[in-house]
Amino acid sequence: MQVSEFLEQVQSGFLQTSWLERLAVLFGIVQVLLSRKNKISNYFFGIIGICLTISVLYAAKLYAEIFLNIYYLVMSVYGLWYWRYGSGSQRQLAITRCGRRDWSVVAGIVLGGFVLLFVFLTAFTDSDVPIMDAFVSSTAWAGMWLLAKRKIENWILLNISNFVAIPLLFYKELYLFACLTLFLFIVAISGYVKWKKIMSTQSQLHVT
Repeated sequence: MQVSEFLEQVQSGFLQTSWLERLAVLFGIVQVLLSRKNKISNYFFGIIGICLTISVLYAAKLYAEIFLNIYYLVMSVYGLWYWRYGSGSQRQLAITRCGRRDWSVVAGIVLGGFVLLFVFLTAFTDSDVPIMDAFVSSTAWAGMWLLAKRKIENWILLNISNFVAIPLLFYKELYLFACLTLFLFIVAISGYVKWKKIMSTQSQLHVT
């Protein structure tokens, strides 16, 4: 397929995009921008966007990503609570780096999640992309867990997921979701930088 034909396909896909997908993308953009700014309100927009996204993904037969979004929903509720109350006496939980135990949990989520999703997709669904679908979801599961724990490495895991998700969504002709994911990929890079600066500020306040 030539570049011009691909661009025409993308343009046609945009025009045919459902209002549900458009709303889901809008809420997703707001959520990630608030998350980048370390704002707890990101979870409110995220929860609404997730519910809209699930209905769109079902029509596209991206079943693992539906499970991913259900997981997002659970972790968003947990993250909302943990960011607000999980720090004990502190008003807001501080951003930290992953320790050995955190990386062990991440490895367990990625490997265990991939195997479970791949088996489920191949045995019980008509998915035509089980490997990519399972990988995108399992790495994003780990990234979302790290986000809830306010670990700076969440941006790395989420971008590994985004890197594979972008071509997968274009293949499924979910062009708005693909462009949103490309946007999320860019924001995740700046989010990592932003959180690193916040960590530096936290350290200075702790010293003083």
